[in-house]
Parts: sequence; C-alpha cells; structure tokens
Amino acid sequence: MKTTGMFVGFFDVTVLCLIWLTKHTVDSVQLSAPEKVTAPYGGSVTVSCQYEHQFRENTKYWCKGLVYDLCTIVVKTPKNRPSNRNSIADDKEAGVFTVTMTSLRDSDEDFYWCVIATSGRNIYSRVRLSVSHTVVTTNVTTPTTSSLEHDEMRWWATLRWILFILMLCSLASIHIAVWRIKGARKICVQQFQYQNSNIYD
Repeated sequence: MKTTGMFVGFFDVTVLCLIWLTKHTVDSVQLSAPEKVTAPYGGSVTVSCQYEHQFRENTKYWCKGLVYDLCTIVVKTPKNRPSNRNSIADDKEAGVFTVTMTSLRDSDEDFYWCVIATSGRNIYSRVRLSVSHTVVTTNVTTPTTSSLEHDEMRWWATLRWILFILMLCSLASIHIAVWRIKGARKICVQQFQYQNSNIYD
C-alpha cells in the first residue's frame, strides 16, 4: 500500500509538471516580452511585446497586477487608445505591439502583462516595471527581441518539449508499474484465499 501511494504521489507531481511545461512552452513561443524594465520617475517607458503573425487581428492589451487573473486592463487595441498617461500601438506587419507609459509615478511600479486575447485561453507574458529616482535619462525604450534572444527562446522551447516527452514516458511507465503491482497483489490475495480454503476443506 505504501509503495502504491508513493507511485500515486509521483504521478500527481508528474502531471502538474507536464501541465506547467506545456503552458510555458506554448506561451514563450507565441508571445515574448522583457522580464524587467526600469524607467525614471517622471519620465516615460516603451515596452515592446512581440507575437506570432497568426495573432495579427487579435485584441492586445496591457494589464496591471501581480496575478494575471486579477489584473486590471490599463489600455488595449484595436485602436491606439490613449488612457490618461498610457497608450498602445499594434504594428501588425512586424508582429509587435508597444505600450508607452508617460509621467511615471511611484504607484506605476508594479507587475504588468502583455496579453493577446483569444477565443480560448488568453496568451500573456509578465513584465516587471521599476520606477527609479536615480536614472537621469528621460526615456527608456525596450527594443524588440533580438536574434540571440530568439535563438535562446527556441532552445528553451525545444528543451521543454524534450522534457515533456521524457516525463510523458515516465508517466506511462509509472502507470504500467502501478497496474502490475495491483495485478500481483490481486494474484497473491487469490492464492492466499485458495490456500485457506484448502486448509478448511
């Protein structure tokens, strides 16, 4: 019973890992954004979110909050809709939408999300914005993803799929092992019952 419990526990962990790997692999390939940007207090910042061309017609938006599911939409497409000090522009040919925040305040320092709205699960990438009082420049622009970053992203995506396949094989092996243990235990119980019946006979 203890061995079976260990297998079941490992089974649950494996499933969770598979879900995490699949989610992050897909999102990292379809949408990329800088993990962290720093801008001066009172200045401005432009963040670029690069996406695959299949999402050219999808609505994109910039969301604020530590947790994506609870974040508040700051500004969104399809039009360049200014929202007080914030604006968004979508370059469909380049596959990049950019968000510009001006007159930055301490309250602007937070976690933000580049988001692509889809008919199923939205695609999103987190960006941490830090507002600094020591930076003397007036504008900080985050460039689009470089070719080196693209290569690293593809490498990580490939590695995640390899791990996904390995863990899937491990999951199948565990399932077979648990099935065999249960089968062997059932046979032992049947033999024990048969021996007891022979004794009483």
